Amino acid sequence: MLKKLLTAFLVLSLVFVLAGCGSDGDTADGGNEAADAQEQEVVEWTFAHEEVQGSVQDRYAQKFKEEIEELTDGAVNVKVYPVGQLGDGANQVELLQNGAIQLGINNPGSVGTLVPETNLFSLHFLLPADMDKAHELVNDSEAMDMLNQKYLDANMKVLGWFPEGYQMWTGNKAITSPEDFDGFKIRTMASPVISESYKAYGADPTPIPYMEVYSSLQLNMIDGQVNPIFAIEEMKFYEVQDYMMLSNQAIFVGTFVANDMFWDSLSDERRAKVQEAADAANDYILGAQKDLNNTRLESIKENSDMEIVELTEEQRSAFKEASQPVRDFYVEQYGEDAGKILDQLLKDVEAIQQ
Repeated sequence: MLKKLLTAFLVLSLVFVLAGCGSDGDTADGGNEAADAQEQEVVEWTFAHEEVQGSVQDRYAQKFKEEIEELTDGAVNVKVYPVGQLGDGANQVELLQNGAIQLGINNPGSVGTLVPETNLFSLHFLLPADMDKAHELVNDSEAMDMLNQKYLDANMKVLGWFPEGYQMWTGNKAITSPEDFDGFKIRTMASPVISESYKAYGADPTPIPYMEVYSSLQLNMIDGQVNPIFAIEEMKFYEVQDYMMLSNQAIFVGTFVANDMFWDSLSDERRAKVQEAADAANDYILGAQKDLNNTRLESIKENSDMEIVELTEEQRSAFKEASQPVRDFYVEQYGEDAGKILDQLLKDVEAIQQ
């Protein structure tokens, strides 16, 4: 009930935004953007994401803001809200669906109940080990076209997908085999597939809000957590964890989406500019996230006593084998369409690695 009341309050507090941008009919007659900017008030679009300022999602959002404001000659102003300012990830998704905000970045963990098929990105050892190929795959594969339609059915128009980096484990002990996870309380997002993935290793998956992970580690309420390197550094998890395992078992994937009614309200010209700005942000973020994760890894090494454990191929193979039954769980949990998307993605992965 409290969550519903919070969402309702946020919707009401943001509804004024729609008055300024709802139909966006300024370009319906195909006029140029410079003339529109002079003849009408500047419209403001709200863009929410699920990470802190300076993160991968924030850099993506800021790049999109820069591009769309330039492409529209200032006729559009984008207001970016990081996590916490408009609620947590789940709250932001609800606001986006309801049309209280226009744009957002989410991830499978927060949107998985609305688009259950997207939980396939929570499966381990699924995407290519090469980040460039992974980035290409999530934007160009036939499986993603199928998944994009599922998002549209849930009132979200996908404008781009992007890997944020490989997920790494941290813990109060070294984890180099599935047996090391026995009884290990690992913080995860609230996703059945994520939970099942860690149960397959013998771990005890424990959903905790992102902003509460540090204190939970500090108080020994959990034994470890999983995140990309940049998040581990910016949230200072290295201060309360002794080991980081370079496990590369999964890639954290972000999804840039627009509310479908907002998207439909835009003129063809402005839609094209929005997509152009999104494509520019997508091209930019590949190098940006690589640099950010590499820089943050060096920062952890320089500023902490955390031991970095790089898993061998043999060790990763043991985890990969243990994780395979979770693919069957994914299909059983989410049905025939989920199975078709998974099968197609596996074919796309095989094709891109040849």
